[in-house]
Amino acid sequence: MRRVLELVRTIEREPARSIEALTAFVSENRFPVLDGDNATFFYWNRERPADAVYLRHWVFGLESRQPLRRIEGTDAWYLPLDLPAKARVEYKFEVVRHNHAEWMRDPLNPLEAHDPFGSNSVCTMPGYVVPSFVHEQAVVRRGTVETVAVPSAVFGDTRQIRVYLPAEYKVSKRYPLLICHDGNDYLRFAAMRPILDNLIHHHEVAPLVVAFTSGVDRNREYGANDRQVTFLVDELLPFLRRTYAVRDSHEATGLMGASFGGVSSLYTAWKRPGVFNRLFLQSGSFVFTDVGAHDRGPLFDPVVSFVNAFREDPGRIDARVFMSCGIFESLIYYNRSLVTLLRDSGIDVRFVESQDGHNWIGWRDRLRDGLTWLFPGHLWFVYE
Repeated sequence: MRRVLELVRTIEREPARSIEALTAFVSENRFPVLDGDNATFFYWNRERPADAVYLRHWVFGLESRQPLRRIEGTDAWYLPLDLPAKARVEYKFEVVRHNHAEWMRDPLNPLEAHDPFGSNSVCTMPGYVVPSFVHEQAVVRRGTVETVAVPSAVFGDTRQIRVYLPAEYKVSKRYPLLICHDGNDYLRFAAMRPILDNLIHHHEVAPLVVAFTSGVDRNREYGANDRQVTFLVDELLPFLRRTYAVRDSHEATGLMGASFGGVSSLYTAWKRPGVFNRLFLQSGSFVFTDVGAHDRGPLFDPVVSFVNAFREDPGRIDARVFMSCGIFESLIYYNRSLVTLLRDSGIDVRFVESQDGHNWIGWRDRLRDGLTWLFPGHLWFVYE
């Protein structure tokens, strides 16, 4: 904030030099401008002046559409926000010209994150560090990812499953198995293949086979749907055990997912206890009601019905559970409540929060925490 205020004062003193001052300010700074626990968002487009500019973000608890202030006599706009020390925030600008609003990434900020819907600009506070384990490392042996077709009677189609095999994979051995919802997105947006390579190579995670499945009608299939349970337990799991050198024991079989994928994972373990003994639940959409109706639309009806029933009988699952959630998510309350419920029921659960939102990088950054706890290697450490 300090540097922006100095710019404002300079322009107030010498308005004739405003273009010169703004040009120098843009060339000398990175954006957003960080100062302690403050991030100042800044927009300036001299060629296409705006009538109004808004910050659009996904930080639950803050107004999601916040107006930037115009620097008097210029086409520059700014907004200071206080954020936690390790915060990572994805955002866009909403720029209004002649009563027309356009959402765009921050043109002054090259840092962006991708997801199935496009990309966002990213603000990282000084305490946030990109984990080293997410990058490909030259010394690490690479596993392979192959695609297999799995016919599904319950869905009436054939599902394309991508299967990760560790570099050391041998048909003469038997490996733990992890089935991952939204598999294509985990591979594309969460760097899961190089992360598996790195963690297995450094003996932080045991060598394991990971099957990446992706939904067709994703939200309905993953929203506490019995057909998805049948597909996972009665079709996909037997296929994988026939095709790959994986253990067929309950203790060596895991299931994971984010958002609705977390719901599907927990629902499957609850409906079919004794099948999956390792659950990795990221930002699960575990919406429930104590009284009255929920306000999340009909897509959540089966989810709320399940979670309400689960809260009455959580002990049906027989699994070790890792959960993660971002403190900027509207789902944080539901996840915290579920953690307490699981622990009170005697279930072995570990929960990690991050200063992030409901996004793939937030889930990527927690993969080492979860995988090392659920499938520890010889050199297992707990990372805080």
